[in-house]
Amino acid sequence: MTGHVRYGLYLPPFGPFGDPAALADLAVRAEAAGWDGVFLWDHVVPAMPPIADTWTTLAAIAQATSTVLLGPMVTPPSRRRPWLLARQAATLSRLSRGRLILGTGIGSDETGDFSRFGDPSSPAELSSRTDEALEIVRAMWAGEAVRHEGPHYRVSLDAAGPEPYPLPVWTASTTRHERVLRRAAASDGIFPLPGPRPLPPAELASLVARVRPPDRPYEVAVSGNASPAWDDPGTVDLAALAEAGMTWWMESLIHFDPLDLSLTVVDAGPPRIGG
Repeated sequence: MTGHVRYGLYLPPFGPFGDPAALADLAVRAEAAGWDGVFLWDHVVPAMPPIADTWTTLAAIAQATSTVLLGPMVTPPSRRRPWLLARQAATLSRLSRGRLILGTGIGSDETGDFSRFGDPSSPAELSSRTDEALEIVRAMWAGEAVRHEGPHYRVSLDAAGPEPYPLPVWTASTTRHERVLRRAAASDGIFPLPGPRPLPPAELASLVARVRPPDRPYEVAVSGNASPAWDDPGTVDLAALAEAGMTWWMESLIHFDPLDLSLTVVDAGPPRIGG
């Protein structure tokens, strides 16, 4: 039950990580050290300047690496025009030869990513926009003719060829609201974000039982700090989380972590279960 777990890095492209060249170098080092993925937060307003654009940086990472999976973790479709999101994601998928994972969530206004620009920021509206946007995005990837008249978006597109690579979508969740759980169950994975510590294994198992489809592969990503390379290593029970359904461990690098220390964690490689 524990051999299927993959290991990613999860970090913001601002503060000490605000230099896109430094992020590309970090991804190259991560690949060499045995990490399976590198995933970037997607914000407009940084909690700590400077800030790099997530999508431009991911394109640089795609070019600099060959095996690590990558993607925004997470991007809010509610803050983007869904047809542009669909094109950007499809382009990055092709550029990386199918290594993109699209992490999605309704978004947070904690630093003003919505309100500073006059955009709606209520959770109810963001949730509605997210569901509608993902419907459009998936239809465009499938190459379908899109004739969409919704409460938030209007789209008229002729049919085209489908994207050559699968484009998995993960759903981030900070609540157990029924609408969020339905969105997660319709996705290819879930990324619960409870706070600075991962969910206890029993809670994770309960959540997985509610959203994991019985008839197709499904990813369960959990974030926190488990690397022994930290100055104060955590005591996360990775084996118990894997038994509860975790398929990805996301080692979290935060914007107030010094770059040198973060690179030490990267170079140390993943904190393997039983290692």
